[in-house]
Amino acid sequence: MALVSCQGMSKRRFDQLLLVQRIPSKGPNVHTRYLMALSAIFLAIAGLITSYFPEKVLETHGVVPNNTMLLLIQMMGALYLGFAILNWTARGILIGGIYARPVALGNFLHFAMVGVMLVKAAIVHEVIQLATSGFVFSAFAIWFGIVLFRPPVAKSVQHNDS
Repeated sequence: MALVSCQGMSKRRFDQLLLVQRIPSKGPNVHTRYLMALSAIFLAIAGLITSYFPEKVLETHGVVPNNTMLLLIQMMGALYLGFAILNWTARGILIGGIYARPVALGNFLHFAMVGVMLVKAAIVHEVIQLATSGFVFSAFAIWFGIVLFRPPVAKSVQHNDS
């Protein structure tokens, strides 16, 4: 196995040697950069609101606040902030198929389960705020599901031997 010197080599040529593939800006691929950024912003806002205003969150969703519920809502806010940081830092990587599968799988599972729970609660309790939240979480779940179960479309690497 021979070592290759990288001195004097352009970054593009080095990437070609490593067979690095990037997501195209156009094409049938789901734009994961937008998905990761939007979900990070959504989760950061939800995390900050649930961390600092848990009483308002509970009252808005028709629940009488008590100490245990307030603590659980604040803990949920911390989890949302953690997911927000994860998604924000992963927004520039290739995601889909086998690439960054744990990130896509974790997000899909989170958004799908919360979406189902919120829609079910909205139906049982007839609270429109729960239905709205359920819709948003379900939309993210569908988008992450598409990313998770479809392989990404990557640019073909052009080999120039010049």
